[in-house]
Amino acid sequence: METTETFHGLQSRSSGRVHETAIPDDCPDEGRYLNPTYEYDAVTSEDLFDRPAQPETPTPGRGHWRFDALLPFPADTALSAGEGGTPLVRTERLAAELDVGAVYVKDEARNPTGSVFDRGLSVALTAVAGQLSDATTDTDVEPLVCASPGNAGVSMAAYAGRADLRSYAFVPSRCAFANKAMTNVHGGEMRVVGGRYPDAAAAVDEQLATDYTDLNEFATPYRHEGIKTIAFELVSDLGAPPDVVVVPTGSGEVLAGVHKGFLELDRVGVIDGVPRLVAAQPEGCAPVVAAVERGLDEPEPWSTPDTICGELEIPDPAGGSPAVEAVRESDGAAVSVPDDDVLESAVTVARNEVLEMGAAGGAAPAGAWALAEDGFFDGDETVVLINTDAGLKTPDVLRSHLMGQGI
Repeated sequence: METTETFHGLQSRSSGRVHETAIPDDCPDEGRYLNPTYEYDAVTSEDLFDRPAQPETPTPGRGHWRFDALLPFPADTALSAGEGGTPLVRTERLAAELDVGAVYVKDEARNPTGSVFDRGLSVALTAVAGQLSDATTDTDVEPLVCASPGNAGVSMAAYAGRADLRSYAFVPSRCAFANKAMTNVHGGEMRVVGGRYPDAAAAVDEQLATDYTDLNEFATPYRHEGIKTIAFELVSDLGAPPDVVVVPTGSGEVLAGVHKGFLELDRVGVIDGVPRLVAAQPEGCAPVVAAVERGLDEPEPWSTPDTICGELEIPDPAGGSPAVEAVRESDGAAVSVPDDDVLESAVTVARNEVLEMGAAGGAAPAGAWALAEDGFFDGDETVVLINTDAGLKTPDVLRSHLMGQGI
């Protein structure tokens, strides 16, 4: 498998040991927490930021693959559909309402399948494809499998289709119809499991009587690795790190990825310090918030999850520990908000700022407003809100919110 010159190996989060391999199965005793690591002393600011984001002739190096100096695989080997390079949209009204210096929305809805997970699945499928192309590797990777509230299943199906590989997405029955439909449209197979996300996750081994390649978050080290490029793009677009980044948080992989990206930029000397990171969760399922408030290192499973924001209804997040660490190490915050506030925030952004947010994305502005009411901001910060998915993922949920108001 071809890797970048700076890639050093996969580092265990628990033991700190670095395995000089890009194949997670070569590290069987290290559990779910592996992080790609690099020869950081060999990476400079110019290596990361002196490459065009959108070359005249589209290549695999466009979008987030232009940062391959700190990615495991070279851009010219990437399984890419132009993911990354998403707009950073300044929102004057939000800045005025939050009474801060500037507010931007990082619009991950503009990724190929409409969600932030395209970044990570692009890298994860590049790893799988690279493993297959390695003449020294005799392995059958099919089927590719993940349990998902919806968005990641669509993304996996899309990139697996690009690689001519068979994929199975296990989704709960309450998964948004748009995601169910598009999983099949992209050529992926799907099993709809009665109940909620934990039921879909449990069904993988209960129903799938074959070996498979696990592409769940943190089972592969490459999903959050792709997501970290959000941090790279924010610094590239703003010329400096923002002061605060608000992240809708479910499994924890987006928050963990963004945190890793800023840590690496700090380590190679591109920035001096990490922005304050905020985990925003719905009140009906907020295990990361509860862990932060209680001083725990890892969230306890949420016993009675109940939120309309299905993408964020992850009662036992695989990335709970890294998410808590991201908040704590960045001197950030964790905030829970009612479903009505999440949906109202998504609708308000659409009405006033053109941008369409999915129900999950609405947690970012809702969280920011809640923090503003609690006096979290000093008044001169640059704040970035991560919009994790497109409004067309959950139009029925947003429309139902309006109907509940008599609109």
